[in-house]
Amino acid sequence: MRDAITILAATVLLSACQTASPPVERTPPRTPAAIQLAANIDAYKSLAAQQIMAANGAYTFNGRLPPLLPAIVVLDLSVGPDGELKSVRVHRSRDSEASAAALAAVRRVQELFPPAAHLMHRHARTFDFSETFLFNEQYRFQLRTLSGPQ
Repeated sequence: MRDAITILAATVLLSACQTASPPVERTPPRTPAAIQLAANIDAYKSLAAQQIMAANGAYTFNGRLPPLLPAIVVLDLSVGPDGELKSVRVHRSRDSEASAAALAAVRRVQELFPPAAHLMHRHARTFDFSETFLFNEQYRFQLRTLSGPQ
């Protein structure tokens, strides 16, 4: 009887090991090679602007800015130390359609923004910066950080 209980216990343990579910696949964390640290605030804004532009190819335009811009929107962005977007709000705009387009453009960025901890003030919880969206007549935009002198 004792041997039967031992065999039964061993069988239960072995069957439990064999029916274990496969490990859950998780998104791998960013590796140090994938993380790009900005040397200063201007470099950080450039990296963030590149991400916004890359996520919004269908909504952007290249080349010279038109002589008269129909809409200009300034957004305030706050990111956490790891680059997670914490908040985005309209700082200045006179065009609600352009404001909505600029907010949507930032929210289309699926990845984290670059890590910002090294640029943050000592006790700050977020790194705050602004970006200016320059719209043409078709409501496509360029970002002031990347547009350069015109």
